[in-house]
Amino acid sequence: MGQSSTAVSRSGIPTLHPTGGRGRPGQPMCRRVRPMPSRPLEGIRVLDFTWVRAGPWATRWLAILGADVIKVEWPDPAIGGSTGRVVRNIPGMGTTPDGVPRSMNSDGHFNDMHAMKRSVTLNARTPRGLELAKQLVAMSDVVIENFSAGVLKSWGIGFEEMQKLRPDIIYVSMAGLGHTGPRAHFQTMGPSVQALSGLTFTSGLPDRQPAGWGWSYMDDTGGMYGIMSVLTALQHRQRTGEGQHVDLSQVSAAMTLLGPALLDNTVNGRGTRREGFPPGDRAVWPGTPTVFNHRGPIAVPHNAYRTKGDGHNDWATIVCETDEQWQNLVKVMGSPAWATDAKLATLEGRIEAQEAIDAHIDAWTHGIEKYELTDLCQQGGVPAMAVQSNEDRVEHDPQLKARGMYDETSHPILGSWPMQHAPWQMSETPTPIDRGAPICGEHNIEILCGMLGVTQEELAAGYADNTFWPKSVPLESYLTEALEGAKVS
Repeated sequence: MGQSSTAVSRSGIPTLHPTGGRGRPGQPMCRRVRPMPSRPLEGIRVLDFTWVRAGPWATRWLAILGADVIKVEWPDPAIGGSTGRVVRNIPGMGTTPDGVPRSMNSDGHFNDMHAMKRSVTLNARTPRGLELAKQLVAMSDVVIENFSAGVLKSWGIGFEEMQKLRPDIIYVSMAGLGHTGPRAHFQTMGPSVQALSGLTFTSGLPDRQPAGWGWSYMDDTGGMYGIMSVLTALQHRQRTGEGQHVDLSQVSAAMTLLGPALLDNTVNGRGTRREGFPPGDRAVWPGTPTVFNHRGPIAVPHNAYRTKGDGHNDWATIVCETDEQWQNLVKVMGSPAWATDAKLATLEGRIEAQEAIDAHIDAWTHGIEKYELTDLCQQGGVPAMAVQSNEDRVEHDPQLKARGMYDETSHPILGSWPMQHAPWQMSETPTPIDRGAPICGEHNIEILCGMLGVTQEELAAGYADNTFWPKSVPLESYLTEALEGAKVS
């Protein structure tokens, strides 16, 4: 990949400056990437038609693993915009950092999901746009999308057409209900996937309406299964030379989180229920059976306890699953008289007395700061952890800091800000995030002109005729400046 630098003009608009490198002479390329050891998926190209979160979450990690992810975008608000780029002027809507003007390139959520990718704006529903999209398919190893079933086929690039363009292509579709079955045409979003999968019903308080999970966890779950699908299909192709269509259902992916509840129904004949479910971390709730309770007589103590400060997030969890861990906790607490009662030496005795145990432990933890409590318990052989907020994790957690989980990454609009890096560390093929998300259309010249042979004159015309930029959206000045800079070069 060639090199370029991205600067920001006095107006705050990023400008793309060509710095040479391989490719067309004087061609503006992506931001400079420092040399590093080869990543696991280096040499694999992924054509990314994803939007919202589930699909982009999958391709985010593929990009971090080294794949060349080309994100095809179309920032037209009339059709939902470009995967979250479109600005919605609704109070409290969006995740643009404080002090940064809202624009299609400023959303923190979008920029976190699209690190390390390249961006090209292309309308595949125009004849010229479709022609170029097909060229990109022919040049790619993987095509991935998370539209409703049949969308890509309606454009003229279904799996059969992809196979004509590249016989060993891997096509991963991530529709909410997959591409087969009587409900395949249903439209879904994260919360509706949760509901249909059965997860929504399991959440909430007894005798209340289902609460839902409060976040589109199913998008992340579907995205992770999307990654596994791509890696598995690539391995199969390496062994056999065969491509394939991976038809992923996000509802089915969500159901993998319901294993115990499904087993309870299929093996024990009991339906899913919330009535009598214990709240919080409690292993057994008063008034419910200790043998057939949904968590069972697992551990006492097993709860979150108030710590010094009494703030909204001054809590720590303590769990004793074994008698040995309980005795360790007794020592950490200084062997108070109540804790040395012989009846509490066994789990059965602690279950019967857990109300009193919780009250005593809560009184003890009130005088200790949550991180100090964590250290005391861990050093004494007791599983205990501070309850952390987002701020705690990003700004104060020494473990995450040591592992580089939230190292800062530069972006021409947002500046330097912490991004979620990979939760793994690979000794021979490191995968740090060394490039933030692309600004919309940042790599148009690089991809359209450099890879597909579009002339600069055709690119300029395409910006005006709805091929490379929506007519309803003012053309970003940095795209015009990049095009003019390429002409001068």
